[in-house]
Amino acid sequence: MKRTTTMLTAVALATAAGGVSAEEMTIVSWGGAYSKSQLKAYHEPYSEKTGVTILNDDSSAEAVAKLRAMNEAGNITWDVVDVVAADAIRLCDEGLAMEIDPDTQLAPAPDGTPASEDFGDLLVSECFIPQIVYSTTFGYRTDMVGDNPPTDICAVFDLETYPGKRSLEKRPINNMEWALLCDGVPKDEVYDVLATDEGQDRALKKLDTIKDSVVWWSAGADTPQLLADGEVVMGSTYNGRLFSVIEEQKQPVAMLWDAQVFDLDGWIIPAGLSEERKQRALDYIMFATDTQRLADQAKYISYGPARASSAPLVGKHAELGIDMAPHMPTDPENAKNTFLYNYEFWADYRDDIDAKFQAWLAQ
Repeated sequence: MKRTTTMLTAVALATAAGGVSAEEMTIVSWGGAYSKSQLKAYHEPYSEKTGVTILNDDSSAEAVAKLRAMNEAGNITWDVVDVVAADAIRLCDEGLAMEIDPDTQLAPAPDGTPASEDFGDLLVSECFIPQIVYSTTFGYRTDMVGDNPPTDICAVFDLETYPGKRSLEKRPINNMEWALLCDGVPKDEVYDVLATDEGQDRALKKLDTIKDSVVWWSAGADTPQLLADGEVVMGSTYNGRLFSVIEEQKQPVAMLWDAQVFDLDGWIIPAGLSEERKQRALDYIMFATDTQRLADQAKYISYGPARASSAPLVGKHAELGIDMAPHMPTDPENAKNTFLYNYEFWADYRDDIDAKFQAWLAQ
């Protein structure tokens, strides 16, 4: 577990009664370029405003299991946690995340539009405050695909045209959907098929065709590094990670946007915090999810802000000076053939399909 402090020194809050040490709070996220974007857009401005020292913990991939264990032990050490929407739904259903009233506990849009309307359909759980729309998609080495760069998701399963290793995340989500799409299942029937034992077996059978050529990853930084090192010809990861390796690191890598899987990422506040910690977490959430802050994050990473009022404020990259809009997964050119992730399906089926997938991996 990596843990870093965004403020190197605690700021003393002077009061008439004397100096009072700044408080600390632990915020859990994903690490890498994504955590850096949060640090710049949210954490540093909030710390400067309040004097609160933020400890950043890169454990979001294990958030559900760890929050279950903390709840069992009666010792909640996290204050705010960044999770994907499906995990937020699970945590809410299990009583491990507190419910949020968007119109009283989140900032309205600058024109007074209530937060519930500004976030709209992206409020997929009563416990979830969305930050970004992102996608999981593929990057490929431009110098390893010859004169025939891939344009279709099923290139991942085409070892003849694109020999070499490919990297896939070490979990069933997205992999099972792509496998069924490339086994001929219509897009609008994928989740109906995946809900059956036969459909799950069908997806794993398709994945079997490339299993020996797959490098499995657990951290979002893995595929960009594998691509940069030339160890894989193509690999899945989050579009913001690929933006970093392409635009910031100038590696010979390009994006394959076909069948990119749209998803939501955002905050939950763990249930069971003391009243003082809960109020501090709510204060941070109010600040970090306002219109300007969500637009600010897009200066550092190519994820679309979750508020409608933030989108017009998205401008250029803070360091590169390039227009960020064409790099967003929601850009019309990039979104010609998207796959819409089903949050409710994975909230209901995740544990069972996970067990089957991990057993298949071990074979």
